[in-house]
Amino acid sequence: MKDGFVKVACATPRLRVADCSYNTSRIEALLGEAAETGAALCVLPELAVTGYTCGDLFLQEALLRAAEDGLTRILATTARYPMLVVVGVPVRDGGALYNCAAVCCKGKLLGLVPKQHIPNYSEFYEARHFTSGIQMTTHEIAFAGQTAPLGVDLLFRWKSLPDFVLGCEICEDLWVAEPPSGKLARMGATVIANCSASDELIGKPAYRRNLIGNQSARLLCAYLYADAGQGESTQDLVFAGHDLIAENGVILAESPRFQTGLTVTEIDVARLMHERRRMNTFDGLEGGRFVEFDLPLRDTALTRPIARTPFVPSDREDLQERCEEIITLQATGLATRLRHTRSKTAVIGLSGGLDSTLALIVTVHAFDMLGWERRGILAVTMPCFGTTSRTKSNAEKLAEAYGARLECVDIKAAVTQHFADIGHDPDKLDVTFENAQARQRTYILMDLANMYGGMVVGTGDLSELALGWATYNGDHMSMYGVNASIPKTLVRYLTAYEASRSAPELKSILLDVLGTPVSPELLPPKDGEISQKTEELVGPYELHDFFLYYMVRCGMPPRKIFRLACRAFEGEYDRATIKRWLVTFLRRFFMQQFKRSCLPDGPKVGTITLSPRGDWRMPTDAVSEVWLREAEALL
Repeated sequence: MKDGFVKVACATPRLRVADCSYNTSRIEALLGEAAETGAALCVLPELAVTGYTCGDLFLQEALLRAAEDGLTRILATTARYPMLVVVGVPVRDGGALYNCAAVCCKGKLLGLVPKQHIPNYSEFYEARHFTSGIQMTTHEIAFAGQTAPLGVDLLFRWKSLPDFVLGCEICEDLWVAEPPSGKLARMGATVIANCSASDELIGKPAYRRNLIGNQSARLLCAYLYADAGQGESTQDLVFAGHDLIAENGVILAESPRFQTGLTVTEIDVARLMHERRRMNTFDGLEGGRFVEFDLPLRDTALTRPIARTPFVPSDREDLQERCEEIITLQATGLATRLRHTRSKTAVIGLSGGLDSTLALIVTVHAFDMLGWERRGILAVTMPCFGTTSRTKSNAEKLAEAYGARLECVDIKAAVTQHFADIGHDPDKLDVTFENAQARQRTYILMDLANMYGGMVVGTGDLSELALGWATYNGDHMSMYGVNASIPKTLVRYLTAYEASRSAPELKSILLDVLGTPVSPELLPPKDGEISQKTEELVGPYELHDFFLYYMVRCGMPPRKIFRLACRAFEGEYDRATIKRWLVTFLRRFFMQQFKRSCLPDGPKVGTITLSPRGDWRMPTDAVSEVWLREAEALL
């Protein structure tokens, strides 16, 4: 439970219809297995004690008594494990029978939650046996040798981990127009357990998967869906035991269908609460009856997937679709700005590096959208002291391949004169030596834009903005920054995507750009090769993008970011290396805010931008001590 992570499980036992003693034994065995994994929550299917397909046997006194005895046994079993258990059982109350989720913890029956939406169509005739709990007023009943509340508004709160609040709904409740989980989440539930028995049909698994993923996204919650499986009657239906665990729109774990057993992963309730605080449209709702329980807080070993590149889709098909969408969004933003400003041309400083290559790609797409001739794109290469023949050649080839105009403005003489003007020793390779070149290039680009009635298209990316790896009023400035919300890891994938669908000659150039070390090329080369490699100076961009995502998007503290990074990059970087670059990231992120406070316009295409007009409003004088102290204490 450290850092908000909680190990959870869905369990589908093999059962025998109406054999409560056998079913209870199988449930007890799975609870033992779940406890061995360290799970703090285990959810079982709808009517798991009896089986869902008992039909008119639900009206038999013998079955109902056996089911109550079964839950008594399960309660005794839970006393042995530090775990919250949710299991489906039929419950009598007066003259009605309810299909309930029983919530148990350490031998105590915390509450019974009845199903609200009782299907009575096609293959399901539950209304023949069960009463809806939708109009019920929560009250106490005697069941399984204990007294517990019965009601639809019950919320189960972990005393030592208050971000964990459990609400329950049952199968059909999720499939209706207004699922009860919506109200439960607004009343405070961060975790929803669904005891379900969903028959299997062609196409239904994908629908079920989307339904659960989307519900967890809408409610900013974790959603555990435990499905009935083998042993249910196949008289007219087949049940597949399709268990799913989702968190805020992401399916974290999914069981193979037509099998029994456990599906285990970890949910992050701290992150869910951060998302709710961040999304001020998530309105709370008064009400709910809170039942408190407590479990010991333990370290939770992480098994959930943690992507090294959180800005990049992991699925290849999704990646291609996403790349096309991103480039289209960037190009649409630029096309709109070009049309609005009545620009006649777009001016790009084309270095032959990754960022300026992507900016050219986006500009080409924008011109194609507008139906303008690509000769209206002015690509400017400005060699100076650090320029290598490789990058200069690639810049020239790219401009030609895309049909853009190319101008070469050698700035060595101008920069040398500038050094003389300000009395700077040109042999002193300091920050003045570097930044004078960057500002000279921007000066030229702006004046060319004026000459040709156009606008300067910025090339800097999101990762550089986060680190402040840009010369103030040099490459930091433009008239429209198309890469402003594109991190370096994604720049690489977008360029690779463009290469994959390009003609052989252009593809070859783009692949060579991808193979070129990232560098501002502001220091003289060594033996004709790039000497100033960015990632050797400020650290690997894949790490910095990882830090950026979890700090800005998820609001995580350094300790938690470090923990995730150590797992994600295990075998790639050791803990000391990750710590070193995390400290560097935090120090630069705070120190360089002044550059982000005056950024040019640029389109937001992902979940993060650092624009001072939108997603990130941070005072320039903010102190980093709290974050750095925590990061520097990491081991």
